[in-house]
Amino acid sequence: MDIRAETDRRAGEIEAVIRSYLPGEEGPQKIVMEAMNYSVLAGGKRLRPMLMQETYRMFGGRSEVIGPFMAAIEMIHTYSLVHDDLPAMDNDEYRRGKKTTHAVYGEALGILAGDALLNYAYETALLAFEIEPQNTGIVKALRILAKKAGIYGMVGGQAVDITSEPAKDLTREKLDFVYRLKTGALLESAMMIGAVLAGATVGEQKIMEETAGAIGLAFQIQDDILDLTGTTEDLGKPAGSDEKNHKATYVTFEGLEKAKADVARISEQAIAHMDTLVVRNEFLTELLRYLISRAS
Repeated sequence: MDIRAETDRRAGEIEAVIRSYLPGEEGPQKIVMEAMNYSVLAGGKRLRPMLMQETYRMFGGRSEVIGPFMAAIEMIHTYSLVHDDLPAMDNDEYRRGKKTTHAVYGEALGILAGDALLNYAYETALLAFEIEPQNTGIVKALRILAKKAGIYGMVGGQAVDITSEPAKDLTREKLDFVYRLKTGALLESAMMIGAVLAGATVGEQKIMEETAGAIGLAFQIQDDILDLTGTTEDLGKPAGSDEKNHKATYVTFEGLEKAKADVARISEQAIAHMDTLVVRNEFLTELLRYLISRAS
């Protein structure tokens, strides 16, 4: 399997699903809809909806009920990036090789576009009831989406991250907490929701949550490595920004070579944990390996 080509192909299919749920740009408030759509369609790996879809398929899911949740989780991920790029946060002008939302539309509309995407994500996820009203997993999936995106997940991790600056205030324990919530929580949400909507058992859902949490940690450590070793052209955003902003990372605490070794160890342990399941998805396994070994 040419994993890169297959990933690109499936990302294109997911892009079409996401586009189908984006709002029309009309009415007096259409400027905020334009900013929302600009943000979502600015590129990206579509990792979270892809993990959700492949987990859903692995547990036997076959209906279109997964579609609204795939779009919703990408909207939530995108809103977090829009706000992360704001002057009050990281103050970045480029994301995925394009101007960030606030750089194009201004800071106020950057804030509103993020707010709108978060709200619209839940509007979109609720459409699942219209597709498969008999699926009792939809309510649980909504609760997972909300919790993993909020104060006990992504937002909580971001809050600890920004209040642990300068770097000397960030301990290794805090860093692990930030990575687990800020990066890992949405990956956990993606794979858990796929499992829940397909009717996986509670035990199977737990294994997917644990697998995704470990993959999230490895993914974030790889991000730290790439910030140090990658180029602006490859990354689609300024390289070396962590060092420039005096930000403590996993590499700061453990060193580059240890960080690389830990990425390999953590990711392989996570995949081995998932392989304890009776069900299999060869593409999902290869996708996880590919994402951890990525160069951008």
